[in-house]
Amino acid sequence: MAMLCCAGGRNTSNDPEYDMKRRNSKLIDKELSKEKKSRGRQIKILLLGAGESGKSTFLKQMRIIHGEEYSQKDLMEFKNLIYGNVVKNMRVLITARDSLGIKWANADYEDYAQELLAIDTKSTVFDYAAFMSYAGKVVDLWQDRAIQQTYDKRNLYQLSDSTYYFMDRMKSLMDKAYVPTKQDVLRSRKATTNIVELTLNINRVPFTFVDVGGQRSQRRKWLQCFEGVTSVLFLVSSCAYDQVLLEDNRTNRIVESCQIFDTIINNKFFAKVAIILFFNKTDILIEKVSLVSIKDYFPEFSRDPKKIEDVKHFLITMFEKVSNDQKRGLYHHFTTATDTENIKFVFNAVREMILEENMSILMLQ
Repeated sequence: MAMLCCAGGRNTSNDPEYDMKRRNSKLIDKELSKEKKSRGRQIKILLLGAGESGKSTFLKQMRIIHGEEYSQKDLMEFKNLIYGNVVKNMRVLITARDSLGIKWANADYEDYAQELLAIDTKSTVFDYAAFMSYAGKVVDLWQDRAIQQTYDKRNLYQLSDSTYYFMDRMKSLMDKAYVPTKQDVLRSRKATTNIVELTLNINRVPFTFVDVGGQRSQRRKWLQCFEGVTSVLFLVSSCAYDQVLLEDNRTNRIVESCQIFDTIINNKFFAKVAIILFFNKTDILIEKVSLVSIKDYFPEFSRDPKKIEDVKHFLITMFEKVSNDQKRGLYHHFTTATDTENIKFVFNAVREMILEENMSILMLQ
């Protein structure tokens, strides 16, 4: 007796369309399984730290060292950002000069200052034409003794560490044929307000770097990045021992970093996660130690404030002390995120340590 299909059913035994859909479904399932396995064995590195600690610069270095070089087109896309950085940095200096009560050497420059302060930086696109309408005034203001004195007192307010670098390059920036260099790109500054991910295959191992904003208003986003983390790179602006936060112009930036680190190293999410401290901006730290005594800001400092190794030891100890588990291994390096060779050398060592710590994950390959 012949078999009958159920009412409303469909005989699919010889249906080419059904067979194709079934094959496609199996291929999709296979790809999803492959992706799940790949994600399960990837190394996920979370970049944390206070604002201006160098997380985004480190991410740029990872792309330069292990990813794709910046093309001519990529470099050109940074022009407007750099132009905007220059104008905004000068605006910070002008505002700080007024707050500090430093008089202009050239009183006529007050008009230049007011013109720059009147710019709506949120809506202005700093293309070449817009930049050049202010560039000459920026150069004149930078050369005024009042702005130089204000710059010397930059520990009293928050100013980009790249201010001097770009002011020194104004002649190049004002050239219509200007193309940003890789160093210009590394020195450019754009506050991270979103979660940024970069995945790179380093020696056939997938590394995913996750960068989130370090300003106080951005830290609520950190929690959503904790899942699946294999390592944390916590960056500290090591030269900031004499500086205060942008957010309140009162809290010492090293103290703030240490308090944040306390919440990370003692967090249950990271109990079995390798945590690496990058004391960044070592180049600036070395220069500053001979000029500004750390003891003026941390009276408990008991060694020679002019010896870089003594200052480094103090900073390391300060961060180590906040861990509730003093037996826990804590890795640290002194870095300069704008120095490609330095980051390449340091990350090679860090990478080997991370791979050893996560051998069980990599065995899935």
